[in-house]
Amino acid sequence: MDTPIPILLISLLLSSLPLFSISSRHTLLTSSSHSGSDVLFSPNRFFSAGFHSVGVNAYCFSIWFTQPTSDGNLTVVWTANRDKPINGKRSELSLLKSGNLILTDAAQFTVWSTNTTSISPLQLQLLNTGNLVLRNPSGSMNVWESFDSPTDTLLPNQPITRNSRLVSSRSHNNFSSGFYSLFFGDDNLLRLAFDGPEISSVYWPDPGVISWDEGRTSYNSSRIAAFNSSGYFRSSDDFEFKASDYGIGAWRILKMEVDGNVRLYSLDEGRRIWSVSWQAMSQPCKIHGVCGPNAMCNYDYPGEKDGRRCSCLPGYKAKNLTDWSLGCVPEFNLSCNANESGFIKLPNVEFYGYDIKFYENYTYERCEEVCLQSCICHGFNLKFRHRYGYYDCYPKSRLLNGHRCPAFGSPMYIRLPKASLTSYANQKQEIGLHCPPSTQNLLLDRRYKTPKQNRMLQFMVWFASVFGGVEVICICFVWLLLYKTQQSSSENTQGYLQVASGFRKFTYDELKKATGTFREEIGRGGSGVVYKGILSNRRVAAIKRLNETNHGEAEFLAELSTIRRVNHMNLIEIWGYCLEGNHRLLVYEYMESGSLAENLISGTLNWEKRFDIAVGSAKGLSYLHEECLEWVLHCDVKPQNILLDSNFQPKVADFGLSKLVNRGGGGNHSSFSRVRGTRGYMAPEWISNLSISSKVDVYSYGVVVMEMVTGKNPMTMGGQGSGNTGEMEQRGLVKWVRENMNGNGENKLWLEEIIDPMMKGKCDLRTMEILVQVAVECLEEDKDARPTMRQVIERLLPH
Repeated sequence: MDTPIPILLISLLLSSLPLFSISSRHTLLTSSSHSGSDVLFSPNRFFSAGFHSVGVNAYCFSIWFTQPTSDGNLTVVWTANRDKPINGKRSELSLLKSGNLILTDAAQFTVWSTNTTSISPLQLQLLNTGNLVLRNPSGSMNVWESFDSPTDTLLPNQPITRNSRLVSSRSHNNFSSGFYSLFFGDDNLLRLAFDGPEISSVYWPDPGVISWDEGRTSYNSSRIAAFNSSGYFRSSDDFEFKASDYGIGAWRILKMEVDGNVRLYSLDEGRRIWSVSWQAMSQPCKIHGVCGPNAMCNYDYPGEKDGRRCSCLPGYKAKNLTDWSLGCVPEFNLSCNANESGFIKLPNVEFYGYDIKFYENYTYERCEEVCLQSCICHGFNLKFRHRYGYYDCYPKSRLLNGHRCPAFGSPMYIRLPKASLTSYANQKQEIGLHCPPSTQNLLLDRRYKTPKQNRMLQFMVWFASVFGGVEVICICFVWLLLYKTQQSSSENTQGYLQVASGFRKFTYDELKKATGTFREEIGRGGSGVVYKGILSNRRVAAIKRLNETNHGEAEFLAELSTIRRVNHMNLIEIWGYCLEGNHRLLVYEYMESGSLAENLISGTLNWEKRFDIAVGSAKGLSYLHEECLEWVLHCDVKPQNILLDSNFQPKVADFGLSKLVNRGGGGNHSSFSRVRGTRGYMAPEWISNLSISSKVDVYSYGVVVMEMVTGKNPMTMGGQGSGNTGEMEQRGLVKWVRENMNGNGENKLWLEEIIDPMMKGKCDLRTMEILVQVAVECLEEDKDARPTMRQVIERLLPH
């Protein structure tokens, strides 16, 4: 019987409605959009991208550190539309088929775009570095990236170039573009400048000092600067510095601050506090524009947050008590008649710049006369030149960048009406340098077109929604009845199917045929045997047949539950499974070059391959420990579980003994029902019954690296004394290496003593030394002294 037309229409409407949810994805694809409730995460979850509130109904598309600081605030590191906030309703970030990424306000007009085009599909990804990139699906080419257009913050390895600059926010509560910027000038020097509403000036490096004396050189054309993850900053003009806590471990940001200073911050992850580890200006009063016109900056207020405070000049008052950068305005009308003006002396005060003219070897009287004869002169500096024994005169057309400091031996003379000199002589009006923290009440004053209402369509959508709700209830009711009639299946089978959902299910006959009745064995372990097979689609696979015991069942669940959550180029990929009666099999990708253990025995690995295997394995373990949605402890890292593809690139395999660790569970975990691992590669924690953490994998990795370097199996290196044999064997290898290091560490001869004979004279001894040192650190008895796998990677691949 044909479906009635109204029902068919309703069904079509239901099938065309989008499914809305709060997104936690890593990628935005072509022809898709990002709305107000969506959040884009980096794979390691350190960074988030989405709509960040900057007012009552105002939002900016931004990138921030996912974890807030101790005061609950988010650390924003990049903003797309800082000067054009959008409405919170119906605004979207969309990736068009043309390849352009656009931000629309209330779905009516574009406020920001990347202005990119592409004939092939693109995708938007937030990387672990905090870089938002628009790239092709293969990831081989970035069409656009946020690192090329910073706002007020730099992240590690993000460059500032001739085409980019850091611009401060307007204030602590106003995130639009402010007055201060860090940029490369036309002379190729990295500079700080104040660009106010009326005037602009460069103040760092000190404009009164020759660049050569500051250690800078303008003889370069690259104009690029960046800092690495250790806190080392280097610019093409030879300017460089190191963080006060220099070293790998802490997250860092370089920020152009609202007060005109550039500061490097380091994150204390335990306390969730950003601490200053370097700043450009140690004397904040030398920053131009900090107090605005007709005001001066003072250092005599040690209780202030930045050790400085602004004060109006005599005869002037604050223009706006909520915005100190606007400075002060005169309370008088200054006459151009010389007889009606006088001067007040301000000791130890200087106003930088805006000299009408320079007069050499002038007395006070002559300098005063020059100023009185000019209607635009508002005062003068009289500087004594000790070398020549006379004064120089600097009449000022503007009173800007005022600065009081005991180091200034010369006074400043301010021009005022003569009749009011006595009343102004003792005036000192102070204004606060910082506005009190408050919520920004930014309201968008925009007019939007009201969309035309289609009442018929509204009725159809309403009716379809109601009908769909009833239909879903009916389907759930029928499904519940069917479920109750299928209780004949075993509880274990139900659990297997639930865990294994998302993989292809093979039949036992399919895999039996693929392996030629399990003819070619390519590996064997405690939980089962691995065979080579050819699937029906002609793909070569590794098929693991688990032992038919309860122990094997538990490992089958663990293997599926773990691998279905991970995806990394240095982790083995699983294609499917088989579950029929007592038959439990896993189908993996086939690795042409076999295991690391086989290749070490056959001697097919040169130095370059061994180093690449050490780095790749570390990357895979680091992903398990720190980057996937649930932290995973492998618990059985050994050469047999590191497989190599045709290019000898490593992939960590066999998660049968893995232990999932929920991210909220803390750093130590002791909920293991039994000791896990292989003798010779196990960390001391297993033997001593201590709490178990990711550091057990770090220890096992250290043993594997030591085996690759020396060519010696830990099971063949006998220890001394009694006790657990495997433990003493692996310690014997470590002890032997440490004795060689300590005995001949000065001339590197110890490396020649310990490395595999087949690599002697064929390896980079400097890199080899770093690799051995890292391995020794991984093998510390105290787990807290061992590095994390991420730190291992940073040591092996320095920036």
